[in-house]
Amino acid sequence: MARMGSKEDSPRRERDRDRDESELIEKLVGINRVAKVVKGGRRFGFAAIVVVGDGKGRVGHGAGKAREVPEAIRKATEQARRAMVRVPLREGRTLHHDIIGHYGSGRVVLRAAKPGTGIIAGGPMRAIFESLGVQDVVAKSVGTSNPHNMIKATFRALTAMVSPRLIASKRGKKVSEILGRRDEGKDKDEARA
Repeated sequence: MARMGSKEDSPRRERDRDRDESELIEKLVGINRVAKVVKGGRRFGFAAIVVVGDGKGRVGHGAGKAREVPEAIRKATEQARRAMVRVPLREGRTLHHDIIGHYGSGRVVLRAAKPGTGIIAGGPMRAIFESLGVQDVVAKSVGTSNPHNMIKATFRALTAMVSPRLIASKRGKKVSEILGRRDEGKDKDEARA
C-alpha cells in the first residue's frame, strides 16, 4: 500500500521540481572557445561557466564543454543545479559577516553592507550575488581575474559563512547573546560621535 502512495506522489514531486527549476535564475558568466589541432586542421570546442540560484539563499556553479555553445551551456547549467548550496543571509539581503575566500591564486574579500548599498562586485562575483538573492554587499577580487578561480574562491567564502543561530546552538547560548555584541559595537560608535 505504501508503494502505491509513493507512486501517486511522484507526479506531484515532479511538478514541484519543475516549478522550482523554472524559478531558478541562470547567469552565463563566460564562454571560451578552445581549439584542438588535429591532422586535418583545427577542431573548435566551447567551454561555458554558468551560475544558477533561486534568489532566496541557494546558489551553485558549473562548467561544461561541448562542440557547440548551447550544449556547453546546458551541461554547465545541469552541473550548477546539482551543486547548489544554501548560504545563510542576514535579513534575506546581505551577508552575516565579512569573510575572505581563497582558491588557487584567487582571493576574494566579501563584506556585509548597509541597506541601499547594492551589489558592489565585479564580473563573476556579481552573477553569484544576483543569483543568490543578495541585495547589499561589497566584494573585491584580489589576485587572479580568472573567472573559474574567482567563482571557486567566492563559493569557498560563502560556504564558510556561519549564521548567528548556528553559532548560538554550538555554544549553547541564545541568539540575542551572540547578536548583542554587534549592537554593543554600534553603541560605542554612537558614544564616540
